[in-house]
Amino acid sequence: MSKQLNAVTFGEPMAMFYANETGPLHEVTSFSKALAGAESNVATGLSRLAHKTGYVTKLGEDNFGQFIAMALNKEGIDTDSITYTKEFSTGMLIKSKVLTGDPKVEYFRKNSAASKLSLADFDESYFASAGHLHVTSISSALSKSCHEFSLHAMEFMKKNGKTVSLDPNLRPTLWPDTETMVNTINDLATRCDWFLPGLSEGKILTGLETPEEIAGYYLQRGVSLVVIKLGPEGAYYKTATGEEGYVNGFKVKEVVDTVGAGDGFAVGVISAMLEQLTVAEAVKRGNAIGALAVMSPGDMDGLPTREGLEQFMNASV
Repeated sequence: MSKQLNAVTFGEPMAMFYANETGPLHEVTSFSKALAGAESNVATGLSRLAHKTGYVTKLGEDNFGQFIAMALNKEGIDTDSITYTKEFSTGMLIKSKVLTGDPKVEYFRKNSAASKLSLADFDESYFASAGHLHVTSISSALSKSCHEFSLHAMEFMKKNGKTVSLDPNLRPTLWPDTETMVNTINDLATRCDWFLPGLSEGKILTGLETPEEIAGYYLQRGVSLVVIKLGPEGAYYKTATGEEGYVNGFKVKEVVDTVGAGDGFAVGVISAMLEQLTVAEAVKRGNAIGALAVMSPGDMDGLPTREGLEQFMNASV
């Protein structure tokens, strides 16, 4: 395949209807439509930073599916490996509008087209064309076939000398129980190079308390870099070679919407690592994009272009 991608990801993109007014969702009468989904957030962020990125999923042959493909293409994301089905519908969600903090989100994704992604949809040449793979555990929670796809994709990329990042993106309601969630995600973590949990996620997954302990847990299991998000305080990182440190967060004027902040952080770390910056510089960029994300109302609104990122980081020095 002549096409070359800097990165590829896969998952469940959804059509999101977000409220144009505050208040309980059942009382809201006006909504706007946008693209949503953790992996599509990351793909969008990488694309805006000029990293050629591909997105793999299965969509329904419906209006939501058409909308998602159009939205991905508009962001410059490659969609050549997306498949379509008449049997199942594209997932969607509705999100409340908040003046500060966490919005209320309701999902309509059971038996969605994306949850039917399977090994039959895995295109070796497409994944081989990418230098990096980003994964979240959400896909593994959707269905057995999606979990098999995740394992195969990670193993394929590692076998072919590519790098793999994993954001646990804990979604307890998608899993049958906590034990299954923890065991599955920890197994996925052993198959990645860069693991990007939040501190609260790390505590749930390991039973340990400190960033240092949590990082050590995964480094002992073969991960080469662990970066632990600490919210407004920034992040802690440690590598398999013993490099470690804390990187301060960026000052946030006002927290508008926290959804997508972790995805923004992943964009910063992954993009910088692909550009061969130092780990400390990568974590700093992750902190910067995470800060931009929480100051913006939509899941993707705060994901910057390279110019916007440089302006923000320079202004914050």
